[in-house]
Amino acid sequence: MSENFPPVTNQPTYQPASKDSTLAILSMVLGIASYVVIPVLGSLAAIILGHIAKSEIKKSNGALSGNGMATAGLVLGYVQWALIILGIVVLILVFGFVRRNGGNWY
Repeated sequence: MSENFPPVTNQPTYQPASKDSTLAILSMVLGIASYVVIPVLGSLAAIILGHIAKSEIKKSNGALSGNGMATAGLVLGYVQWALIILGIVVLILVFGFVRRNGGNWY
């Protein structure tokens, strides 16, 4: 009663490498560019593409990677927007102070 079993090998099975999400790459690149070249539009695009990329990666069931790049794009985009809003608030306060003091800075 001997049964024929296939030979056992110690070689790992082939698993194709997961492909990086293009949207995640774009989100990270635009997040970096928002500090150098295009502050408002770059950060807005980084946020939008980052959210879309994270959704795309989750739905791909492991076929796509790049979750870290999408997160980096999101963080860079949101921090840039926080800095933009902070800068606007500071400008409003400075101009209000100058206006209240009759145009004198001192």
